[in-house]
Amino acid sequence: MAEENNHKSWAVQLGARVSAVVSNLFAHPYMQIGVILFCVAWFSLRLPTDLLTAALSILAITLTQMVLNRQNEREADDHRRDVAMHAKLDELLIATSHARNEMAGIEELEEDEITELKEQAAEELEAATDEPGEEHRKMPGDERAL
Repeated sequence: MAEENNHKSWAVQLGARVSAVVSNLFAHPYMQIGVILFCVAWFSLRLPTDLLTAALSILAITLTQMVLNRQNEREADDHRRDVAMHAKLDELLIATSHARNEMAGIEELEEDEITELKEQAAEELEAATDEPGEEHRKMPGDERAL
C-alpha cells in the first residue's frame, strides 16, 4: 500500500488521510450523540433551522463521500491481498506432487465450472484408497480416518 501511495498526488494522499480521520471520528457513538445534542441545543436556542438543515445536509453528503473513498481503498487493498493469496495457493498446488495442477488458477473460472471441479475433487477424494503415510487424502470426518 505504501508503494501505491507513492504514485498518488499529495492532494489525493492528504484527502485520503482526512477522510480516514473524519470518517473514524464521526463513526464513533459519542460523536453521534454529540450531533444529536448539538441539534437539540440548536432548536432550544431557536436558531434558524434552515442553516442547520443546510449544514447537516452538506455534512451528510461529505461524510458519505469520505466513507465511500475509504471503502474503495479497502476494496483495492483486499483485491491486492486476494491476488497474492491466489498466487501463493497456485504455487503450493503446483509444487505438491499429489495436487492436481489444473486446480491452480480456478478462481478465474465461472462459478458453475468451479463447483464442478470441487465436486470432482470430492468424488476422487472419497474414492481414494489410502496408502501408508497418506492419511491426508481422507475426507474430514470420514470413519476410515480413525
